[in-house]
Amino acid sequence: MAYIERALTPILQRRAAQSKCLLVTGARQVGKSTLIRHVFPDHNRANFDDRLTRLQAREEPKLFFLNHPRPLFIDEVQKESGVLEEIKLMVDESEERGAFILSGSQKLELMKGMSESLAGRVSVCELCGLSMRELNGIAFNRHFIPTEEYLCEREKQRRPYPDLWETIHRGFYPELYDVPRDWQDFYASYVSTYLERDINELISADSLTFTKFLTAAAARTGEMLNCASIANDVGVSEPTVKAWLSILERTGIVYILQPYSAGALTRAIKTPKLYFRDTGLACYLTRWVSAEALKNSAVAGNIFETFVVSEILKSYTNEGRDYRFQVYYYRGKDKSASSENEIDLIIEENGMLYPVEIKMTGNPKASMGAANPVLDKIPDKKRGTGVILCLVDQKLYLRENLIALPIEYI
Repeated sequence: MAYIERALTPILQRRAAQSKCLLVTGARQVGKSTLIRHVFPDHNRANFDDRLTRLQAREEPKLFFLNHPRPLFIDEVQKESGVLEEIKLMVDESEERGAFILSGSQKLELMKGMSESLAGRVSVCELCGLSMRELNGIAFNRHFIPTEEYLCEREKQRRPYPDLWETIHRGFYPELYDVPRDWQDFYASYVSTYLERDINELISADSLTFTKFLTAAAARTGEMLNCASIANDVGVSEPTVKAWLSILERTGIVYILQPYSAGALTRAIKTPKLYFRDTGLACYLTRWVSAEALKNSAVAGNIFETFVVSEILKSYTNEGRDYRFQVYYYRGKDKSASSENEIDLIIEENGMLYPVEIKMTGNPKASMGAANPVLDKIPDKKRGTGVILCLVDQKLYLRENLIALPIEYI
């Protein structure tokens, strides 16, 4: 299959022209190396997955840079983060832009090295798996926000997504769309490689126990995080589960969605929600081996919600934006309510709060946005148009400030 153009390409080109150093983070196999080689074909390359290369960079850094002159792309740089100090000295002595392109799959650990050595000298971008826009050749590249302007512009490039559940089940790693590849074989290899290359360097647990933990976490995608329940299933301590979840988040396997915190929401639940970043991996770990079985299963709603949340996060990263302080969820019990209310996502931007419901239905109801008025209690914020992302064929107003949207608007 031909190379799939990545939405992040113009962002990388612009930032490389403006910054001395560029860092691309993201999980293994999302296409970091392929993208960088495609965008920067003239850069020399060093891969720190290779132990001899790492050894030279550690023991003879000056010799390493003689053998790998600028402009240079260093892959998996977090495996020998001591080289960052040498890079700092080199970029401080030069005004050259884009001299170093770095990539790594251990985001938070890598950022620690960056903050110590290259603060103010590096531009950071995150690459996720393929998005539905990329798979369908849609050039529109703005983050999802349900304003009138966004919806109008997105509608111009909207097109149906064929075989939606097949795609959700298959997942979004580029290799699955590059060559004919057996689904189970790919994910079996992925999990094995992930355990061998990343996890062995971060924990001392045996791979069988950690794989059991991966499966227990995948079974809870789209749910509120319950570390005690996972610990009970796996047979490890709760602090161990918390530490391992941190590793999953650090290496781009899961996303921990934080609850919206505001003083006015005194009855809000403070527990975060857990989402796998790739639906195909979640399906593999929980043994849903066909799209048809998945679509008709009891977990279909959670997987659909995981898919939509992941697509929204991709819309941010593909624009080079940080989503961490703009996307939340809400769950709580209002005094006037007999049961808990939940808003699947709250997107915050420019003092506005946009409530988003995610429903696997083709028959949305206005009552699905019943919890939205709770946001009116928050001082200094305004409630924007609410949306229900679902399986309708076209945009449908349910109330003046509540719209049912096809998922193709993401």
